[in-house]
Amino acid sequence: METTARTGRTARRALGAGAAAVLVLTLGACGGEDLEEQEDTGGGDELVVGSAGFTESRILAQLYAGVLDTAGYDTTVKKVNNRELYAPELEKGRIDVVPEYAATMAEFLNAKKNGPKAKPVASSDRDETVAALRKLAEPRGLKVLPPGKAVDQNAFAVSKEYAKEHDLETLSDLGRSGEKVKVAAGDECETRPFCRPGLEKTYGIDVTEIDPKGVGTAQSKQAVKDGEDQLVLTTTTDATLDRFDLVVLKDDKKLQHADNVLPVVNAESAGDKKTAAALARLTAALTTDDLTDLNRKVDEERQKPKDVARAYLEEQGLD
Repeated sequence: METTARTGRTARRALGAGAAAVLVLTLGACGGEDLEEQEDTGGGDELVVGSAGFTESRILAQLYAGVLDTAGYDTTVKKVNNRELYAPELEKGRIDVVPEYAATMAEFLNAKKNGPKAKPVASSDRDETVAALRKLAEPRGLKVLPPGKAVDQNAFAVSKEYAKEHDLETLSDLGRSGEKVKVAAGDECETRPFCRPGLEKTYGIDVTEIDPKGVGTAQSKQAVKDGEDQLVLTTTTDATLDRFDLVVLKDDKKLQHADNVLPVVNAESAGDKKTAAALARLTAALTTDDLTDLNRKVDEERQKPKDVARAYLEEQGLD
């Protein structure tokens, strides 16, 4: 797939609707993934905020768009299903800003540079992980902005009935049980080191199949509740587990690393101090409990990500 790097925000504005059409076609050619677009009106230079397909990423993208709008930018939020698809667009400047998770992004870029079996660069130490991420991101034209208090790590859950039946409290318990498990997750779970490879290598869990129903989606959790799958990949800020009678198994060997939320931007198109300052206001305010509550409002109360983001920014005085 051949593209031409954009040289600035003004260039995108000149391209107008044609550029948006090219983006849709390009993303489709890369992998045929779902792409949603919704406009946020601001008043200044244009920025595209990328979002993955799960609830929290969609909320974070709207939060980013909100503080950037307040800073005078004209933002567009685009939802792309997964990191494998949006990361190349971020490097090319077709997407300017994405909400990311320090350890997960560090290992994603580590695998890109050094192969899927590369020695991990992330750890449970936030500062070391962010430093490793920056080292990998900068040569790719990306700038990693400071992390905040909010952290959301991958988590694996089973039904309460399944946990009771097999006496499970930890992922080590599941490995020792010898049970064969089908994991409800995104299709990228097959290769990501903190998903199937980590479950198998670190915990000795017998993973028979990845059921690509998505990360923490209602469909994934329902499949585990119904016994169609045995394990679901979700997150530590999932606010709906009780509704599906699910329980998280403790990550007792610390497979998951420091996944603090932080913005990653295209250094050329969004690496300026104004963008960093706007996003820093949100990063300083946002907590893990905030994220859990925002997720609950979308997943349980069925509010729209854009609406809950706007209400939060108003509540925090960030609008």
